[in-house]
Amino acid sequence: MVGLLIWAGLVLLVAGIWGSRHWEVSRAQRELPPLSEDPQAEPLAQPPRVSVLIAAKDEEANIEAAVRTMLGQDYPNFELIVVNDRSTDRTAGILESLRSEQSNGRLRVLHIDQLAEGWFGKNNAMREGLAQSRGEWLCFADADCRQTSSRSLSTAVRYALDHRVDFLSVLPQFEMHGIWERIIQPVCGAVMVFWFHPKRVNDPANAAAYANGAFMLMSRRCYKAIGGHEAVRSQVNEDMHMARLAKENGQRLFVIQSDGLYKVRMYDGFRQTWRGWSRIFYGCFGTFRRLRISMGMLMVTNVFPYASLLISLVMLAVRGWPGAGLGWQCVAGASALAVVLQQSLLMRFYRLCRVNPAWAPTFIVGAVICIGMLLAAMFKLRANAATTWRGTTYRHGQFAQAK
Repeated sequence: MVGLLIWAGLVLLVAGIWGSRHWEVSRAQRELPPLSEDPQAEPLAQPPRVSVLIAAKDEEANIEAAVRTMLGQDYPNFELIVVNDRSTDRTAGILESLRSEQSNGRLRVLHIDQLAEGWFGKNNAMREGLAQSRGEWLCFADADCRQTSSRSLSTAVRYALDHRVDFLSVLPQFEMHGIWERIIQPVCGAVMVFWFHPKRVNDPANAAAYANGAFMLMSRRCYKAIGGHEAVRSQVNEDMHMARLAKENGQRLFVIQSDGLYKVRMYDGFRQTWRGWSRIFYGCFGTFRRLRISMGMLMVTNVFPYASLLISLVMLAVRGWPGAGLGWQCVAGASALAVVLQQSLLMRFYRLCRVNPAWAPTFIVGAVICIGMLLAAMFKLRANAATTWRGTTYRHGQFAQAK
């Protein structure tokens, strides 16, 4: 009996965690609303020149939309440099066709045939593009991003200037079409928020640092202060490491969610999602401590209340409600409360992520899969394994073409 009451008390603590997060979400919505275009905003009097850089490797399915929507930006003073990084598909041909359509010279295309020793692919491509850039500000974007507003760039630049931000990371809205994407990605996003909450990241006095390479805007002065891509040349998650260097070097780092500015579909299907997020966890966390804590957080706040509810309901069904005793009734009640509070919070979270709240009940499934991905990242870390991405295998700054 005493053991069951302790069990119920522990589940109530988990319920309290989910209840407190309702308050956190409400506060975050008030203090840091998402960045969106303002149709009434006046054009900047002296818009600084911005160099937009995109690295593309085997992106034939995405690159045309990425380039066209970026070229369609209303910002008056920018150049777009796209670096074709050893693509083996139609990426090069698509880029050349797009360049031939341009008469104003705004789009420049570079082609890289080999990877410099000691450099990872995207970092090397960005370095090559930077050498050709002339902007006072630098905007790094991904080849699978599609701008859904013609004011994405002008909105971000205005925000950075108005708030005196040196390094602005504008988070994307995720496109999720498959079942597994909708089940897994919200959970992985929640794990990242656990470690890199925007309030902590945006606090100069807090060491937490985070950036998403899908859309990063920084001044050239900031870029030089952190050592540029030279400083992260052998890092897979270069965006995270650049954010860390920015904080360490006294630069003003800021991360903000976007609303209606741009979208990205990170992964297609279960296999890509598993590999992609395992790589992100391995590259971003990089320590057994963080990986274990992430797994423990998912086990305690997600698996524990659902398992408790299932076990208690089985016991109540087998023994009957009166015969099961007060202990099992308390466990069942506490577990049900935790699940209800979790689901009500998740529905709010899914709305913020622009995901149908009807998918919230699948969060527990995604949590179990996410635990598996964290385990995969842990095994990779323990084995000091290489990382294969976009056809290239990397280990400690070295590379070898994947077979």
